Amino acid sequence: MTIIYLIRHAENDYLGKRLAGWQPGVHLNERGAAQAEALAEELSGIHFQAIYASPLERTMETATPIAQRLGLQVIPRPGLGEVHYGRWQGKTLKALRRRKLWPIVLHSPSLAKFPEGESFNETQARVVTELESLRVKHKHPKSRIICVSHSDTIKLALAHYLGLPLDLFQRLTVEPASISILAIDRGHTRLIRLNDTHASHLPPER
Repeated sequence: MTIIYLIRHAENDYLGKRLAGWQPGVHLNERGAAQAEALAEELSGIHFQAIYASPLERTMETATPIAQRLGLQVIPRPGLGEVHYGRWQGKTLKALRRRKLWPIVLHSPSLAKFPEGESFNETQARVVTELESLRVKHKHPKSRIICVSHSDTIKLALAHYLGLPLDLFQRLTVEPASISILAIDRGHTRLIRLNDTHASHLPPER
């Protein structure tokens, strides 16, 4: 059995305002850094075989305190990276809501492909392929690994393993610094935890 902890990166200043995508230079803000430290504290008593992360700054900065507390090294994996949003990258959500593609992204995501970017189908296939590769690598009984990724990529992975149609994946919620846990054993998958934003690793707003 492989137990996979799917962790969304902590908060940054793009959150709720712009679509960061793969844009470089998007770092955790002060609250996000506190969330990452609190996640490290939350997970410090658990034994993990490895910690992997999307190579973007906000995911690496979330993973680093956890890895340091666990005595591990963060291994970047592009397969865990954010959706390639193409020309939508860096745009404000206010502007994107006026695009004809927006309602398709929300209500029929299996039909959505971002201009000069990925489709959700392509992203889901990429992320699931990555997780399956890591699962095979860590297939010993009760192996535990951490994968730090992004909201849409985690939701797409969860939808796949739960047998949820892609058009329904937007019904899942994966908040910043949240933990979702999958246990996979010989093709059988169980969802152990979903979008856990326990107060111990979500400092209150100032």
